[in-house]
Amino acid sequence: MKTKGRTQDKVNIVTLGCSKNLVDSEVMLTQLKGNGVDATHEAQEDDANIIIVNTCGFIDNAKQESIDTILQYSEAKDEGAIDKLYVTGCLSHRYKDDLSVEIENVDAWFGTMELPMLLRKFNADYKHELVGDRILTTSNHYAYMKISEGCDRPCSFCAIPLMRGGHKSRPIEELVKEAESLARRGTKELLLIAQDSTYYGLDLYKKRNLAELMARLSDVEGIEWIRLHYAFPTGFPMDVLDVMAERDNICNYLDIPLQHGATDMLKHMRRGITREKTEKLVDTIRQKVPGIALRTTLIVGYPGETEAHHQETLEFVKRTRFDRLGVFTYSHEEQTHAYNFEDDVPEETKQERADSVMELQEGISQELNQAKIDQTLKVLIDRKEGEYFIGRTEHDSPEVDNEVLIPAAEHYLRVGDFANIRITDATEFDLYGIPVA
Repeated sequence: MKTKGRTQDKVNIVTLGCSKNLVDSEVMLTQLKGNGVDATHEAQEDDANIIIVNTCGFIDNAKQESIDTILQYSEAKDEGAIDKLYVTGCLSHRYKDDLSVEIENVDAWFGTMELPMLLRKFNADYKHELVGDRILTTSNHYAYMKISEGCDRPCSFCAIPLMRGGHKSRPIEELVKEAESLARRGTKELLLIAQDSTYYGLDLYKKRNLAELMARLSDVEGIEWIRLHYAFPTGFPMDVLDVMAERDNICNYLDIPLQHGATDMLKHMRRGITREKTEKLVDTIRQKVPGIALRTTLIVGYPGETEAHHQETLEFVKRTRFDRLGVFTYSHEEQTHAYNFEDDVPEETKQERADSVMELQEGISQELNQAKIDQTLKVLIDRKEGEYFIGRTEHDSPEVDNEVLIPAAEHYLRVGDFANIRITDATEFDLYGIPVA
């Protein structure tokens, strides 16, 4: 609750949505504190008098969570618990005109590119000298690195370009400087993120330059893992695989959202690829980087998706045997190309199809994990939780992938350190193990 007699404002930033939003909040936090503002991120103490909600507008569930959070703090302002409420991020960027009518006591709404305007509410200026010197809200041993903003792809279902604009790469020199700064502060793992990481460099260097970026980041002293997310399959730059295979500190891991297993649906989604070409790409990736872990995401219930299309996806998953897989039910997003079509798959059917994909994947994951028993794997220890130290292998990204659990009563490990762990047991989504010398 608000502290009476406060002489200085205290700001708390609340982040919703994906890791890209988290990076935006970290940049915001860095800029506020760099301007002398007392700011925190998702503070446990309920003593901030100014709240900034960084919203997500990706799909219906995310939008509803953002609206509910705004309403929660709007009520807190009505009750006098906070003085000011600002809203930024994707939902605000896309719907602020409508939302400002519905939720009147938000003090200001900002889009995704309007951080300097938000800072002015605190008599603060955007300090370019702070670029690359980011305050982390995760544990210091890993950090998300946004290598580009926006997207130029024409995917029919996606509203990201409406909220984030066209693709804009960050210069290699700037990213290397940021990596060096993070490494000096103890960061060991970089998680490269973007709306479309494989498009990196086309705007700045007139060529896909992701491989050079990864090689330059790989040279930064202290960085032991580099992990690549959100690779678009069409036009995938094969030289990335060469760098991945050559460099020990680039994880044998690739997050490559494929969206569907039926060519008809891929065509309607405007993905620029067929199922056959997708399978050939997956085979090539696995040949060039033996032992690579592939993570993908799929969409079920897209307009016009029949049971036959869904069965094609199930067969695709069976054949491809992804190491990691997530599923979204289709969300009918205004102003997207797909919004021109009838959202004709019932919600119940969408959920049933999502469940059937995940049930299949659970069986695949169980088999793949059982095969790891008795292997010794390099594990990065993320945290201690309950009776276990919890870490990840190079095949696992935070929050979304498998974890390795080590009994804390029997073994001592330091958070942020690497350890060699012999796997003793496995479930469909977790591994259990003990340290070995």
